[in-house]
Amino acid sequence: MSTPYPFTAIVGQDDLRLGLLLNAVSPAVGGVLVRGEKGTAKSTAVRALAALMPEVSVVPGCRFSCDPVSPDPACPDGPHADAAGVSRAARTVELPVGASEDRLVGALDIERALSEGVKAFEPGLLADAHRGILYVDEVNLLHDHLVDLLLDAAAMGASYVEREGVSVRHAARFLLVGTMNPEEGELRPQLLDRFGLTVEVAASRDTDERVEVVRRRLAYDDDPEGFAARWAGEETALQERIAAARALLPRVVLGDGVLRQIAATCAAFEVDGMRADIVMARTATALAAWAGREEVTADDVRQAALLALPHRRRRNPFDAPGLDEDKLDQTLDEAGPQQDSDPGDDDPDPGPDGGGDGGGGGGVPPQADGDRTPPQGSQGGDTPSQAPESAPDAPGRSAGAEQQPVAAAEPFRTKMLSVPGLGEGAAGRRSRARTAHGRTTGSVRPQGALTKLHLSATVQAAAPHQRARGRSGRGLVVRRDDLRQATREGREGNLVLFVVDASGSMAARQRMSAVKGAVLSLLLDAYQRRDKVGLVTFRGKEAEVALPPTSSVDAAASRLESLPTGGRTPLAAGLLRAHDVLRVERLRDPSRRPLLVVVTDGRATGGPEPVALAGRAARLHQAEGTASVVVDCESGYVRLGLAGELARELGGTAVTLDELRADSIAGLVKDVTAAGRAA
Repeated sequence: MSTPYPFTAIVGQDDLRLGLLLNAVSPAVGGVLVRGEKGTAKSTAVRALAALMPEVSVVPGCRFSCDPVSPDPACPDGPHADAAGVSRAARTVELPVGASEDRLVGALDIERALSEGVKAFEPGLLADAHRGILYVDEVNLLHDHLVDLLLDAAAMGASYVEREGVSVRHAARFLLVGTMNPEEGELRPQLLDRFGLTVEVAASRDTDERVEVVRRRLAYDDDPEGFAARWAGEETALQERIAAARALLPRVVLGDGVLRQIAATCAAFEVDGMRADIVMARTATALAAWAGREEVTADDVRQAALLALPHRRRRNPFDAPGLDEDKLDQTLDEAGPQQDSDPGDDDPDPGPDGGGDGGGGGGVPPQADGDRTPPQGSQGGDTPSQAPESAPDAPGRSAGAEQQPVAAAEPFRTKMLSVPGLGEGAAGRRSRARTAHGRTTGSVRPQGALTKLHLSATVQAAAPHQRARGRSGRGLVVRRDDLRQATREGREGNLVLFVVDASGSMAARQRMSAVKGAVLSLLLDAYQRRDKVGLVTFRGKEAEVALPPTSSVDAAASRLESLPTGGRTPLAAGLLRAHDVLRVERLRDPSRRPLLVVVTDGRATGGPEPVALAGRAARLHQAEGTASVVVDCESGYVRLGLAGELARELGGTAVTLDELRADSIAGLVKDVTAAGRAA
């Protein structure tokens, strides 16, 4: 086993270390979500935490880590009457993003269950993580069916395995720690709320600090054991401090005054439900115990809010996490009284290394003085958009002149747009697909290990052979050849490629604002349906890939917000560039089917025969069977119907901006028609 990097050797990242240590002191806080860019020691810190966790006492031989003092009465390995315990290190179990359901919750031997009536259960990762840490790297990329299982286990503290009438239940209480890079997509709100705390991490801009990071990492890579030995003293001291804080925790008093501050803060920031209040109370108590105090102060409440609330006040995936700290201070002052603070403690609470205030950041990582520009939306969503607006259109302004970006209109709920046919892509919520989860549609002979038994088909296959197999009792004699795998149909996520007309014909302020609002609405829909998205824009003389296909819809929204307009309308260039993007993506991920969304009024100008060239480019997509929809942005009393003609060339469907709304009375939900689809 490789020597882990010492926790105390991590440079900076005070908020990250504090969030992890508070969970080590009080696992009831509920885990921590670490958000940040690549290479910021997220995974290193989580793996290093395991060495600091106190040992746990378990029943010898129990695969489910039962506590000998209070064993689980329903433990599959039980009962454990008067079992003597043995101590072992707390486990850190890593859940791979691509893990199967059986690997997470465990698997039943269906063949033995049918033929012998034996509940032969192989525990999964949830059983291994019981009373330890369950770590999910890139948690935002976790498949939906695994997220659902995690939510159930986190809510009930137990894992249930139900397979064709056979049921197994075991305890599964663990510290959930997740890391993610927001550029790769956001997390489902239900799972986001399950994390007690969240911290934002970023690489330091301080030269000396970066030098020290490199120096320590190189020293560790050269001699891991020697490097760990040099930090052994600090590791032991920190481990003892965690044990002391745990011992002090039951004696910490949460006064009525600070409890009112907690409730007032959660109400002021309009967080959903009551989980935030409970998490803040537990976090503030853990902060007091970590500082060696027996009473929670207003400073503890403030720090707890900065750790527990940023991810709970988001209303849509395009909101940046963060809190308005001025509003937080005002709320705490109004909810007082301040007598709960210790007047003799003028120094801030010690951080993870025993000195300073741990960065004082809570949900915002420390930055150099020259890099203090807050991210958009970081002030609690109360500030208006910072996108620059163009001046009102002046009389005689040329349509070819570039104009400044305008803000998007308010997004709305869109109609369902799906790719026809039956795909086999990544699990999602848009188009029909053959998936491992969903409604059962038939059965096949298993290729390899059996994962989803089709019980009735298996019985029908085995029934004609019972006399020849010498059946004499009530049990059914089942052979391997009788087993049948269930085929299921669910939903897949698609690649939604937006091709947006940013030419001068689209540049009227109100019109472009409405167009951006429509695309933003489609992006929000793509986020909810777990799609990948890409953005191609065209104006002037050419088209460009504003955003290559990605799972980060908020990155697409950011590019859309800053999109300038003006110039001619090179429609053919936009369609050809989209064709190139889709060709490359088919090679990278052939199972993910594309959906082309062209947002335009259908005009084509610039160059020789622009309309004919656009038609030929559109027929390229039709020939490859690309599902497409044209969002018709034409306005005014006189309509040329050019967008409808473009949709026919693409072999797709045209919808107006009004018809795109889910509550529109223009018609029912429209499925996109793929080129070459049989009538």
